[in-house]
Amino acid sequence: MAYSESPPEIQPLRFAVVCSSNQNRSMETHNIFNKKGLSIRSFGTGKEVKLPGPSITQPNVYDFNTTYDFMYKDLSNRDKQLYTQNGILHMIDRNRRIKPKPERFQENREHFDIIFTVEERIFDQVLEDLENREKELNQPVHIINIDVTDNHEDATIGAFILYELALMLQNSEDMDNEIDEILQDYESKIKRPILHSIAFY
Repeated sequence: MAYSESPPEIQPLRFAVVCSSNQNRSMETHNIFNKKGLSIRSFGTGKEVKLPGPSITQPNVYDFNTTYDFMYKDLSNRDKQLYTQNGILHMIDRNRRIKPKPERFQENREHFDIIFTVEERIFDQVLEDLENREKELNQPVHIINIDVTDNHEDATIGAFILYELALMLQNSEDMDNEIDEILQDYESKIKRPILHSIAFY
């Protein structure tokens, strides 16, 4: 009986998702990926964490080292009714169940296979940061942008759009060679433009 070698097992891809403050869009995606069992980390690229305040000109601003728990208690003390009504407390409560605090992409040194961004400006910031880093292993990383509006509803829709794409990439037999075709087909399906670039660590 001939010995047949089983095909190599496809390694799970390491995903990251990046928004501005690591609060809404990236954390909703983090939440969905977690529930579905995919490897995910989430980040923000902003200099500080901004949350809606009593008016557009008065956002709540926190340092990236501030825990979600502190933000939750702080905003509850400031105006529990307002921040319950606009969904901010619900969002931060979800966040603190996932990880202790927001994280800045520029300060992380982990390696990923795919980095999703949710805004062209953030896509550019991620690319700029990766280009300025020391190249340690010269490993490729795919950066993919799909615009997601920064509100609760589109954050949920966006999370499922990114999850569906992540599954296609995960199940691809030769992701590096098939990614352009996958993205082209998916762009037609979701009717949202997709940006794609490759950087090296």
